This record gives sequence, C-alpha cells and structure tokens, in this order.
Amino acid sequence: MKCGYFLSTEEHTPDQLIEQARLAEQAGFDGLWISDHFHPWNDAQGQSPFVWSLIGAISQVCELPVTTAVTCPTVRIHPVIIAQAAATSAVMLNGRFRLGVGSGEALNEHVLGDVWPTVDVRLEMLAEAVHVIRRLWTEEFVSHRGQHYTVDTARIYTRPDQPPPIYVSAFGSEATDVAAEIGDGFATTSPDRKLLDRFKERSGGKPTQAGLKVCYAATEDEGVEIAHRLWANAGLPGELSQVLPSPRHFEQASTLVTKESTRSSVPCGPDPAAHLAAIKEYREAGVDELYVSNMGPNYEAMFDFYRDEVLPQVRAA
Repeated sequence: MKCGYFLSTEEHTPDQLIEQARLAEQAGFDGLWISDHFHPWNDAQGQSPFVWSLIGAISQVCELPVTTAVTCPTVRIHPVIIAQAAATSAVMLNGRFRLGVGSGEALNEHVLGDVWPTVDVRLEMLAEAVHVIRRLWTEEFVSHRGQHYTVDTARIYTRPDQPPPIYVSAFGSEATDVAAEIGDGFATTSPDRKLLDRFKERSGGKPTQAGLKVCYAATEDEGVEIAHRLWANAGLPGELSQVLPSPRHFEQASTLVTKESTRSSVPCGPDPAAHLAAIKEYREAGVDELYVSNMGPNYEAMFDFYRDEVLPQVRAA
C-alpha cells in the first residue's frame, strides 16, 4: 500500500499548503490528496483557498502526483470548467494528476442559490458530468444536451497527452455502484471492507484510495484537544455532512461529538503504534493508496515523525 499526504485546504493558508507539499515529498510520502472546498467545515478551521490555484503552485515545488479529494463538478462549477481546470493541472504536473470527484456537500454547493438535489439526482448529475468531462478531454468541439447540462461547441485546447484518471468518491452501496461504473478508481475516507470489495468486484479490480486524519502532538491529550476543536465534525454520522448548509450548522451539530469519541476514532499524539494501527486497518480493508492528513499546527514535526518512525514500518509491512 502506498502512503501519501492529504492537504486540507479547510485548515491551512495557501503558503502553508505549498510548504506542506514540499515537506511531504522530502519526508518520503508517495503522493498528495488535496481537498476542494468553498467553505471550511467550521470557523475554527478558518481557511478555504481555491484549489485550482494551489495545484498550479504545487506543481512548481514538488514532483509528487496530485489527486483532488474531491471536486464536485455538478453545481457550484460547471463540468466544462472543471474539465479545463483539470486538463491544465495535468499539463502542469506532467501527467501526475488525477481528478477525484464526488456528488458534493450542500456546505460548498449551495452558494449560488441552487436547490440542493436529492442524492439520486446528485448521482445522475455526477455521471453526466463525468461523461461531459471525458468528451472534452478526447474530442475536438463538443456539443451536449443532456438531462442536467448543456454544452455548446466547446473545445479544450490545453490538454495533456493522456486524459487524467477520474477517481469517484462514494460512501454507500448505490454511490459505490456508480463509482464502479463511471470511475477509473475509487476514493473514500473509511476502511469499509464491504464497500471496497463491492467496488473492486463491480469495477473489475480498479484501484482504490482513502484518506485518514491524524493529530500529531507532544502528548495524546494535546492531540485529542486539537482534533476535537478543529475536526469534531469528522465524527458526525450518516448523511449530515452532505446536507448541512453552513459552517455554523456543522458547529452546532458537532457539539454532539464528545472528546472521548474523538480520542477513540483519531490517532493522536506521538506514539507510532497508534498511527500504524490505524493505517493497518486501511491496508487490511484493501486500500491501494492511503493519504494521511495532520490536524492542527504541528505538521512540520509530523513530517519528521512519519519519515523516521511511521513510513519505514508501513513500507516494511
């Protein structure tokens, strides 16, 4: 299993994210995930720079492959524009770019005033958007009149030699089936063996990626404090993360997540055994590439810690 680093645009400034990309390469990580948000999940996280600007900057400071985790190409930004942005990113990264897509969250997608669709409609929109994007990467002038999108004689001139793979995010069985049908790979944030097996079986063994959040700190208690303050929303169950419309609502819902819940679900502190145990869950679930994100300000120390004490054991395993 490869181990990459997950850049959280919700929490860090552009300069910090560019620095993290460089440090991740130096620490020996295999690749980068980068989130694509309009809003952070809560005001304590406090950031949300435009991902496509960042990818261009990252392409100039490191040689790691980059995957968006994930872009919603359906509501806030039309798939034609996503196709152009992703093609330019693939050119700047010399083919080391993968477009991760998903059906999105109201948190980011409601900002233009569009009605937030039901999940079945969102999956329909995603499948049509991916179809449009692929056509724009491989054909000359594209016209399309579908159920959700219209394209009028559009052509993308700046394109990579090979279209980038599209990895599709999914968290339930219906969405996983869509991912297997339309995706070149699968993206998730959970070591759910059932869904990973379902994707592998229905896609013919296509590759899988996953994200894991950790919190490196001098002590476990300090790590729990940071993780709970910044990312209690990660403990919210079910479909809440897809339907709540603003950081304020996530802050309200996150009051139901206790510190002990965070402690039990997030590897916190400086003990490599805790981090390795969490990573092992993903490896045993069948994940091909795992992307680890550090919550909080201690990312420089986390890179040293992973370089010296975690990544060597991951590779040995």
